Amino acid sequence: MNMSVSSSTGNLLARSQVRWRLCWENELALADHTELAEFFRKAYGPNGEFNAAPFEGSRSWSGARPELRIIAYDSNGVAGHAGILRRFIKVGETDLLVAEIGLYAVRRDVEGHGVTYQGALRVGYPVLQKLDAPFGFAAVRPAMRKHIERIGRNGMANILTGVRVRSTRRDVYLNVPPTLVEEALLVVLPIGRPMSEWPSGTMIDRNGPEL
Repeated sequence: MNMSVSSSTGNLLARSQVRWRLCWENELALADHTELAEFFRKAYGPNGEFNAAPFEGSRSWSGARPELRIIAYDSNGVAGHAGILRRFIKVGETDLLVAEIGLYAVRRDVEGHGVTYQGALRVGYPVLQKLDAPFGFAAVRPAMRKHIERIGRNGMANILTGVRVRSTRRDVYLNVPPTLVEEALLVVLPIGRPMSEWPSGTMIDRNGPEL
């Protein structure tokens, strides 16, 4: 499943058209993984060497590996990315199937010019509806609040605060616990069920590494 949607809005995009690609993980070639790995190293590297470390070589994922990717391209290559993975999480005491959305990044020179979190979700939403998961779910660090506020304002998703998320670390280290608990902003997209059926709870267990 390779699909593309073109966009040419904004001053920057008027000069350089953006193409969105939706693809399953097994549709990516080695060249795709290599290009994405370089993109992630450049996107996450300015926030610390540790953040770029998972993407050495041609590794194009951080913790859990996505099953579906939303990739934006322009004339300079990869401009943005979001990954999707269906998984069961535990919200409070309730097990819940979700389509988790993560591994989000935007190339710095196109930030605010159409390649946004909201844009990625709009492109991916028709596919999310076909995945048979009742909710889309993303745990976003508080520093990304400005990137996701617009999604909540336009009614596309709900932003929840005051929630902690527990994940396994992507590797096992002898000097730290095998799990990590983080404060997060939750982005919840009602897909097959209304928001009123999202379980209550201030702790979410991924029972696996973050996407």
